[in-house]
Amino acid sequence: MEMLNLETELKGNSYPGRGIVIGRTKDGAKAVTAYFIMGRSVNSRNRIFVEDGEGIRTQAFDPSKMEDPSLIIYAPVRVLGNNTIVTNGDQTDTIYEGMGRETMPLTFEQSLRSREFEPDGPNYTPRISGILHVENGKFDFAMSILKSADGNPETCNRYTFSYENAVAGEGRFIHTYMSDGNPLPSFEGEPKRVAVPDDIDACTELLWNSLNEDNKVSLFVRYIDIATGAYETRIINKNK
Repeated sequence: MEMLNLETELKGNSYPGRGIVIGRTKDGAKAVTAYFIMGRSVNSRNRIFVEDGEGIRTQAFDPSKMEDPSLIIYAPVRVLGNNTIVTNGDQTDTIYEGMGRETMPLTFEQSLRSREFEPDGPNYTPRISGILHVENGKFDFAMSILKSADGNPETCNRYTFSYENAVAGEGRFIHTYMSDGNPLPSFEGEPKRVAVPDDIDACTELLWNSLNEDNKVSLFVRYIDIATGAYETRIINKNK
């Protein structure tokens, strides 16, 4: 698969929707994840990311303008032991609870069996999810997308992509929509292979500056030291 440039991918798409990047720095030392949200409606744009324990959650910037919180207020990032879960909806909690069961814990993929795409026809927005596992100097990750069958809400297509011993200097990028449109066309294919910046601030700047100015809302970036598990986080909100 061709190695793509994140800046080019984002600048060439005015509305990728919500997106997840997971990868590894070129020196092999850091696991990387990023999550961004965009919006076209007032309700979608009226949000910020706030820290919540080791993770984050979305919050209304102006509570008086909040219309329907059901699909826009959730915890995109939660940490369960050596696992960092990143998703575009409340399936973060589904994964966290499934994998965290004391008896017969579920896998990442099994946890998502109880969920499907969002009920927001005619778009039927895909649920995209990722998980990073960092332990004993090793880093593996997986990504998932749950989507309608070409806009048919009667069928949910489920895809999981696993990447063992993540390759240094590269990552994978998945987003909800192929482009702007009405209805919005769902992401297709395997997560895109992209180059990953070594520096967290450089990565944050690249992503934020490449997202469409009118539609971008918030960005989260985290670099995790694979040897120690220590991490750095950056959050940018358009609403201030």
